[in-house]
Amino acid sequence: MTTQLPHTGAAEVGPTGAAEAGYGGRVSQTLARVSRLHRLAGGRLLRPTGLCSGQEFLMMTLWDAGSVRQSELARALDLDPSTVTLMLRRLEQGGHVVRARDPHDRRVMLVRASEESYTLRPKVAEAWARLEGHILDGLDDGEREAFARILMKVEKNLAAEEAETGEEAEEGAGPGNPGLP
Repeated sequence: MTTQLPHTGAAEVGPTGAAEAGYGGRVSQTLARVSRLHRLAGGRLLRPTGLCSGQEFLMMTLWDAGSVRQSELARALDLDPSTVTLMLRRLEQGGHVVRARDPHDRRVMLVRASEESYTLRPKVAEAWARLEGHILDGLDDGEREAFARILMKVEKNLAAEEAETGEEAEEGAGPGNPGLP
């Protein structure tokens, strides 16, 4: 048996049909949909490179930084170390990264982009340029500048909120209380 969804007026439904009234507001709902579409479009454009969405950030970091500690890579990407380990395992299996123990400290794992991976660098750059073109299509120079400026402010607001939340969690940490919210 299926449940009939209530009818919502056009003013309450976004372009993808998602009801926006009462669930955090238009901007948050739209941003969530845009983020999802951006990820999907980026993944589609990256598919010919053999990289999955998200892996390109890791590769761009390695192409720019050279050999780095795996823990530093996780910190730079603001990802959980276990997520980075899984990503690296897949990229290593694909021949895109090389992992080795630090000769000066065997406890440390160093990661670098493989020589073969450098052929992907211009393809990744092209994919991101095409994605940027799709995003900005139909916007004039002033709108593009304003859009970039507003997105940077939104990013700054969200990063500040995340940092504040992280500090609160750390303050509550201690024996018997790991600082979980």
